[in-house]
Amino acid sequence: MDGRFRDFLAELFEPLGGVSFRRMFGGLGIFRDGLMFGLVADDVLYLKTDDTTRSGFEAEGSGPFKDGPRSTSYWRAPERLFDEPDEFRDWAMTAFAVAERKKEKAEREVRPRKKARAKPST
Repeated sequence: MDGRFRDFLAELFEPLGGVSFRRMFGGLGIFRDGLMFGLVADDVLYLKTDDTTRSGFEAEGSGPFKDGPRSTSYWRAPERLFDEPDEFRDWAMTAFAVAERKKEKAEREVRPRKKARAKPST
């Protein structure tokens, strides 16, 4: 990965606060509060999407990051955002919100349900 691109991204993500980068499989994972919401592969930035945000990426002509034959929930960030820091921040915060929703959903699915206690017979 080009160190200049990483430095450029660090500058763009700075207004979000608390963003860190971790090397992963030849690229970078982008994290905030322990949640991955972006990745960089081959000097291309991808942001986390879900069913509520994917249409915005589609409207920009972006496509998903492919892990072999399968597509992932990370879609290419529109390059125009690199020249529009306020809009970049909005897209990045939206991607972080997607990561938060995914975590909350996973936590709800993992929590065991409380069993109803049988009422004592009188």
